[in-house]
Amino acid sequence: MRNLKIPFTLFLSLFFVGFTFAQDWANTSRFKDENAKLAPTSSGEKRIVFMGNSITEGWINTDPDFFAGKSYVNRGISGQTTPQMLVRFRPDVINLKPAVVVILAGTNDIAGNTGPSTLEMILDNLISMAELAKANKIGVVLSSVLPAFDYPWKPGLEPAPKIFKLNEMIKNYAEKNNIVYLDYFSSTVDERKGLKKEYSADGVHPNLAGYKIMEPLVEAAIKNALGKK
Repeated sequence: MRNLKIPFTLFLSLFFVGFTFAQDWANTSRFKDENAKLAPTSSGEKRIVFMGNSITEGWINTDPDFFAGKSYVNRGISGQTTPQMLVRFRPDVINLKPAVVVILAGTNDIAGNTGPSTLEMILDNLISMAELAKANKIGVVLSSVLPAFDYPWKPGLEPAPKIFKLNEMIKNYAEKNNIVYLDYFSSTVDERKGLKKEYSADGVHPNLAGYKIMEPLVEAAIKNALGKK
């Protein structure tokens, strides 16, 4: 039997391909233990899952009192894009059997966190999440992307006009499909179409004052979504 020799460059390529596929790209294991410990919903309980990125994750850290004592489940993961959320949508949303899911996503796609993405691609992923939810009798709240004039970790991308356009696309889809559209944008945008300075330290992530603006808006949207069921 011949001793086959693999060129070193091919070996490296195969190694890194295998290494990449071995990773939990969508971080589906992040909430594995928490999901397993989450008790089944009781009779009459209306569980709400918040699906998102660092803005959602930071919410429970910045204002834990907003989530305390409510059937609110935070499933935000910092840095995530809509394709990653779509991959983990079943374990982190559907399997938790919520009454409503609040989806806040898209800004990291515009930033290119997991590669280039068009606005149409972002909307497609949001639509897929909404359709999965509806197929499982889960009410849907589609949130506007928060304004951002620039991304500190990727300066110069000029995200503001893209965010504005994406929000128009999300709103149009929601209205045509009887889905609740949650407009955070209008209450937090400044004259540059960025996030107001009083609501953020870095122009992207809300501070406590920013979340305090968002909270009554999301609670009204949740009530609206529950009423559509």
